[in-house]
Amino acid sequence: MSAQAKTVRITYREAVREAIRDALQRDPRVFLMGEDVGRYGGCFAVTKGLLEEFGPERIRDTPLSESAFVGAGIGAAMGGMRPIVEIMTVNFSLLALDQIINNAATILYMSGGQFNIPLVIRMTTGAGRQLAAQHSHSLEGWYAHIPGIKVVAPATLEDARGMLWTALEDPDPVLIFEHGSLYNMEGDLAADAGPVDIDKAAVRRAGTDISLITYGGTLNNVLAAANTLAADGVSAEVVDLRTLRPLDTETILGSVARTHRAVIVDEGWRSGSISAEISARIMEGAFYELDAPVERVCTAEAPMPYAKHLEDAALPQAAHIVGCVRLMIGNDG
Repeated sequence: MSAQAKTVRITYREAVREAIRDALQRDPRVFLMGEDVGRYGGCFAVTKGLLEEFGPERIRDTPLSESAFVGAGIGAAMGGMRPIVEIMTVNFSLLALDQIINNAATILYMSGGQFNIPLVIRMTTGAGRQLAAQHSHSLEGWYAHIPGIKVVAPATLEDARGMLWTALEDPDPVLIFEHGSLYNMEGDLAADAGPVDIDKAAVRRAGTDISLITYGGTLNNVLAAANTLAADGVSAEVVDLRTLRPLDTETILGSVARTHRAVIVDEGWRSGSISAEISARIMEGAFYELDAPVERVCTAEAPMPYAKHLEDAALPQAAHIVGCVRLMIGNDG
């Protein structure tokens, strides 16, 4: 078989759909529910065709009540099912905070270890699509604050295809944040691609001069920045966190030990962000490895504008990252 025949051309959206289809085929306890996931095919067309393939018992359209259907997912998980709950966008998850934080994340502890909640919640996150202030949040860092759940952010086709089944096998709740700007991303994926690890960060590009640490929708901008820096003779290592809770501190500190400088790129707001947590862990665990203070490139601390030029200015762009690194290297050198 040729090398070309061993890969398929696929979009991120299709990779997520294949992951859901695979899970439904693997385990009769798996079902999907959420707003418009059935007849409409999903707000982002991720679940298109699954209702026709698996029927309404396993692809369930729900009422417009996040608290209700997330609560139903928790109950189904307690009853032995393996539910995949889709929340349309991360801002709507705020309507289910009580269910996620006070129930899904705590029942195992509050029951004295009697009841696991093997629940997976998928939601779209992030800005960059001119959806304005109410539909452009990056709140995954908020959820990473909560004990009792795992938080993952697939940034590649492999992770979009492979993280779901691993999450479904986890006995505890897993939140999967899919960046909306990635759904149309297209590339080659191994035809036999399957489950992947959800516990470890990945070094997407090796480097020796500086560590660029990021996740999710900002990964491509960081890789673009690393290419630009390479033309300047700056070797940037790119770390894709992949999982925000629990953070893979070992990989982060290992990268900093190699490069002695770090820039954290986070689409969340700077104050109280996951980038602040990572910065603190670097200072706690690798302070004497650093040749310069840790820097951060985050989204502007304002509601997200609708106008495209303002939205671009508010978000971490490759040029912002390059400028930060050049200033950092210049000051250090």
